[in-house]
Amino acid sequence: MLARLKDLLIPRPEGPEIVAAAPKVSLREVFRRFWPDARPYRRWIPVLVVLIGAGVLIATVEIWLFKLVVDDVLVTGDIGPMAWIVAAYLGLTLLGGMVGFADEYLSTWMAERFLLNLRVRLLGHLHSLSLDALDRRRLGDLISRINSDVQTIESFVLSGLADGLSALLRILFFGAALFVLSWKLALVSLVVVPLFYLVGKSFSRLIKTASREKRRRVGSLSALAEETISNAALIQALNRRDEELGRFRRENEGVVRAELASVRIRGLFTPIADLIELLGVMIVFVLGALAVAGGEMTIGALLVFAAFMSQLLEPVRDLGSLANAIFRALAGAERVIDLLDEEPRVTDSPSARLLGRARGALELEQVAFAYPGVEEPALTGVDLRAAPGETVALVGPSGAGKSTLAKLLLRFYDPASGAVRLDGHDLRDLRLESLRENVSLLLQESLVLHGSVRENIAIGRRGASEAEVEAAARAAGATEFIEALPDGYETDVGERGRLLSGGQRQRLAIARALIADAPVLVLDEPSTGLDAEAKAALIAPLRKLMRDRTTLVISHDLLTTRDADLILVFEAGRVVERGRHEDLVERGGLYARLWSLHQAGRAPERTAAPAPTPVGA
Repeated sequence: MLARLKDLLIPRPEGPEIVAAAPKVSLREVFRRFWPDARPYRRWIPVLVVLIGAGVLIATVEIWLFKLVVDDVLVTGDIGPMAWIVAAYLGLTLLGGMVGFADEYLSTWMAERFLLNLRVRLLGHLHSLSLDALDRRRLGDLISRINSDVQTIESFVLSGLADGLSALLRILFFGAALFVLSWKLALVSLVVVPLFYLVGKSFSRLIKTASREKRRRVGSLSALAEETISNAALIQALNRRDEELGRFRRENEGVVRAELASVRIRGLFTPIADLIELLGVMIVFVLGALAVAGGEMTIGALLVFAAFMSQLLEPVRDLGSLANAIFRALAGAERVIDLLDEEPRVTDSPSARLLGRARGALELEQVAFAYPGVEEPALTGVDLRAAPGETVALVGPSGAGKSTLAKLLLRFYDPASGAVRLDGHDLRDLRLESLRENVSLLLQESLVLHGSVRENIAIGRRGASEAEVEAAARAAGATEFIEALPDGYETDVGERGRLLSGGQRQRLAIARALIADAPVLVLDEPSTGLDAEAKAALIAPLRKLMRDRTTLVISHDLLTTRDADLILVFEAGRVVERGRHEDLVERGGLYARLWSLHQAGRAPERTAAPAPTPVGA
């Protein structure tokens, strides 16, 4: 029966999954995983319990006072007690307001601090994952998990705990008041409580399924929205606006279906719960009227009993709603745990050591590497030696393994076999932070963060002063365009530096590398996508950057690698030739063929672009 009801209320997912469902976990596992995150706030939980209890006690006394108004004032016609009853109401209202404020403030403070720390923990974990682990996931879905899914966890671990305590205390206080007024009537009226429980249990599985589907659909929608906005230029250029709107509408319809499924479940549950509550109230009035007629209860006691009965069913219903919130939290927690269970491929070993400032001696010995999930190796048997201050050029066709070598040098990945060494130390024996402070990376896509020009340069080194930032900008040849910006160094560059040209972004990246002052430098096609004038303007700043540093230049433009101390020619993940420019040309191998293509004015690859002239040119 429940399975048929599930099929009616919850539609099956339609269309391909943009974001796959996360593995299911139990409530016990969720509590075990995230309760430690609440440790800093646990000492405040007893205070919160006292405040909640005080609020419930005040509400109980306020309802009880109504009995006195009816029995001692209205029935007897004696207005004398009204003075102290009114005073009591005023005092309880003021006290209740103060207790309620303290309760709400403390609850909010605990919830927001918990959210802050959990989000920081999750983002920190994401930054520890390898690049391929992040590339497999949709950016919009990751953002959805950090924002809304984390919030559902808080609603279970802290807010849910507080709401549950409040409901239980109200049941305890109001139930006790019922028994004080009439224990016989209380026993009869409480028969509706098990009915509430049975109905709630029957609907819990439906709510759990609907919540999981809704969280997944929201993540899919965020992923699609991020993709569409990020690629706005491509979509407009290809006239794909209508198609993208269609995709977005279809995914939105998935969210609508999931939300309507939740509404259908609530729509069926609510009238059943209302009917049970009405049944309880009718029982109270029928039996209560008989008790009043028999002289066993006063009119005031009956009215207050009905009020307490109504108040008692409310927390029972709240517990049912809390169960719904817990299942929504479970759906969000499953998606967060799915991320937290992703293990970093590269971590510090227990014996990892700090390097200090390196001299810059690089060595690769028989290095082999294959990307996760790819059978074909990206590198096989690569050897390389570079003395401090030398320039090594890596050339060859796209996909030959040149950029992969740079990723190994920064320990984005570890080699499957062989070793990568810096100053004689295997990189796996060094602290990641220590290693990356000694290596600067300049990519063909200049990475610029949303913020000011000054912030984007200063991020290269902790504690960089304003004078150091400006000196780095001058050395990078960026001062002229920076001073021409509306607010100079304080100008906001926009998301990913979109308010700057490609050449300007690259100069900021060079200034950032200069201020980092790392002894090892990796240049991965830093001038790709720039026009001839912008490329020419970058040569002098790049020469300053490369001076006295061990430099690896990855380039398709052989005209700018010929003066390197050593040239490695890659093909299919192997070093097929090595030497200086003149020697490689004389051998008549792959490098000589590529060089002849350049000389003839033909680009060997569509992606070819000039790289900077190495030191000594």
